[in-house]
Amino acid sequence: MHLVPADRADRRTIDGHRVCEAIEAIGDAEHVRTWADRFSLLADPKRLALLLALHRTGPLAVSDLAIATGMNDPAVSQALRLLRAAGVVAGDKEGRVVRYRVVDDDVRLLLKQCVADGG
Repeated sequence: MHLVPADRADRRTIDGHRVCEAIEAIGDAEHVRTWADRFSLLADPKRLALLLALHRTGPLAVSDLAIATGMNDPAVSQALRLLRAAGVVAGDKEGRVVRYRVVDDDVRLLLKQCVADGG
């Protein structure tokens, strides 16, 4: 039980080797926080709808995303601002139009799985 932190070492275990495997599987707390933040972004149905639309169709402008999702333009812009700040999407400006696309490979894989499951 070499992986058990000192503050938990005095606690009784049932399967000590599995406890060590579980601690190893959990890994770095910052890595867990990063993934929790990603899942938090995906947990909002409107943000997820935006991401699914972008994943399936490629780059789209705010107004087109608003029509596709049934959201209004300001709500789409706010959601995209959050997703952009998190590094999930990026915008490419063409004249006065900005088209957004999914740039986070991990999120792209999750979206691919979501679509494969009938999403």
